[in-house]
Amino acid sequence: MQNNTSRFSNRVEDYVKYRPHYPEEMITYLEQQAVLQPGMLLADIGSGTGISSQLFLQKGYTVLGVEPNKEMREKSEELLKDYPQFNAIDGTAEHTTLEKHCIDVIIAGQAFHWFNQEAARTEFRRILKKNGHVLLVWNERMTGSPFEKAYEQLIERHGKQYKELNHRNIDIAVIEKFFHPSAVTLTEFANKQVFDYEGLEGRLLSSSYMPSREDERYPALVADLKQLFGQFQEEGHITIHYTTRMYQGKLS
Repeated sequence: MQNNTSRFSNRVEDYVKYRPHYPEEMITYLEQQAVLQPGMLLADIGSGTGISSQLFLQKGYTVLGVEPNKEMREKSEELLKDYPQFNAIDGTAEHTTLEKHCIDVIIAGQAFHWFNQEAARTEFRRILKKNGHVLLVWNERMTGSPFEKAYEQLIERHGKQYKELNHRNIDIAVIEKFFHPSAVTLTEFANKQVFDYEGLEGRLLSSSYMPSREDERYPALVADLKQLFGQFQEEGHITIHYTTRMYQGKLS
């Protein structure tokens, strides 16, 4: 299996353009719950190209983006260069290189399923301040409509290791074990993306388990995707719906 820290090296541009962002309502909710307060220092673990970091930076928070993939980390530095309160760190969830008890809130956006959970938990406890919070967040693509079902089937047909790597394999029991003995709270937000064909293809290819444009399987994938788009598009566009799931808790 491909090294998790290098999986996205050849997909950075598609990742930046086509991955879903997170709803601003998430920040509002966290501020209302006093999880986020002015002056806090946040660590975005597995920060990638900075999608999750940017949401918090826009609201004035200071964010350390911990990312082991060189290409994605450098892209985050480029894209977030206008935020002086952002700093990209070469590190992993299991070895962040951050100082002890310096972080108020840890965020892991679309990344927790890549972690060694036991080692990450130990590291998170080391870098968190007393009573610090951990936020595990995923944009979970819906699979209920006829298009969503057909799109899921296409991914299963063409996606190498999709079933093994699908973040849906991380269920509530796994997350509760990570936070045990502390409680964990799940909050959900609606989210969506609207794509033309180019955008839909880019969204698909941003996933590490899909064939790249250089892969010999790419032509067959594109043929199926164009047929799918033609069948379900409305006025030249397709909508992908998500539920943004945020698991929030502390580590004893």
